[in-house]
Amino acid sequence: MGNDKIGNYRRGTLFVISGPSGAGKGTLRRVLFERVPGLFYSVSYTTRSPRPGETDGVDYRFVSEEEFKRMIEEGAFLEWAFVHGKYYGTNLKDIEAKLSEGYDVVLEIDVQGAQQVTRKVPGAVTIFVEPPSVEELEHRLHGRGTEGEDELSLRLRNAMDELSHAGEYQYRIVNDRVEDAAETLVKIIEQTRRSRGGMSK
Repeated sequence: MGNDKIGNYRRGTLFVISGPSGAGKGTLRRVLFERVPGLFYSVSYTTRSPRPGETDGVDYRFVSEEEFKRMIEEGAFLEWAFVHGKYYGTNLKDIEAKLSEGYDVVLEIDVQGAQQVTRKVPGAVTIFVEPPSVEELEHRLHGRGTEGEDELSLRLRNAMDELSHAGEYQYRIVNDRVEDAAETLVKIIEQTRRSRGGMSK
């Protein structure tokens, strides 16, 4: 994965948002960007197929497994992981460039990836989004209608493992009502900026 550290950034702060599939990470992230200026969202690379309504370069950068593995060999990723039978990764150069320009960067990544990031960027702020209950999580995943039964079962098994890591994060947000959870997320970002003397672009 390259260097043990990618540097100490004086201006930009790296925010890492994790949580199981169906917890509502993407929804909260979209609300956050509507309300807080000066944030940069790092679009992850993945080998999975686009879901209905997803746009390449906006939701994810969809690449072949061959291309993803080539990028691993080239050291192109800050973090990468094999999750739900597919590869996901964060481009290192994108992050370095935006942090050095003073932007606060938001990553929406899985627990495996977050563990790699916190080892390389000690100043990263970690936030775990969780559902109010496992039953609600299962209901949300079924309601999406974007996965078959086998993939749903895999995601639910992985969700239980990811939930067991929630205590490793600096902040935990229970996403019961989106508005309340979004308000909590916004407060975390704003309070961190004030404490670190960050600035909005």
